[in-house]
Amino acid sequence: MKAVQIFMEGGGTAKTRVQLRAGFGRFLQKAGVTCRVVTCGGRDAAFSDWRKATLSSQRGAVNLLLVDSEAPIREGLTPWQHLGTTDPSWQVPSGSEEQCHLMVQMMEAWFLADSEALGAYYGQRFGAKALPGRENVEQIPKADVERFLKEATKKTQKGEYHKIRHGSELLARIDPDKVRKRAPHCERLLAMLANAGS
Repeated sequence: MKAVQIFMEGGGTAKTRVQLRAGFGRFLQKAGVTCRVVTCGGRDAAFSDWRKATLSSQRGAVNLLLVDSEAPIREGLTPWQHLGTTDPSWQVPSGSEEQCHLMVQMMEAWFLADSEALGAYYGQRFGAKALPGRENVEQIPKADVERFLKEATKKTQKGEYHKIRHGSELLARIDPDKVRKRAPHCERLLAMLANAGS
């Protein structure tokens, strides 16, 4: 078995990185995937940690980078090509084309793919009608994703969606099967992880 680890953008403080790692780990577990999740804080830190691990890894180890795309991905662009337009200073090791993965356009788009999990988490007064019906959640602009979540949650007992307070718990609750059907880049990640360790 090959060692597999994901270097993931996000997490903030040491405490919230632990929470994000646990939430994402639970999401992967429900998808039938076992791997090490490394929450790195900002996207530059995630890239730096991934690059160091990739350059120093023993042969056969699998290191993946997972960051928000932050913007729509033009048709035909690979994840690295897209990031070349947003993060042109990143020096990418050769042979790493399949190691880059994106949350499009941001992690919260995955939440929109499972309105039932959102409703169960936020409880009474959750405004499901505020969520978009678009099948491909990756086509929803980043600003709209944030607006939809805030509008749907603002009257709930937990209050308006907050990335640090709610994001990790929601990751642990959403259904990977629902997300991968509505987020092609999530499907790409989970499909690769299913085969990466063999």
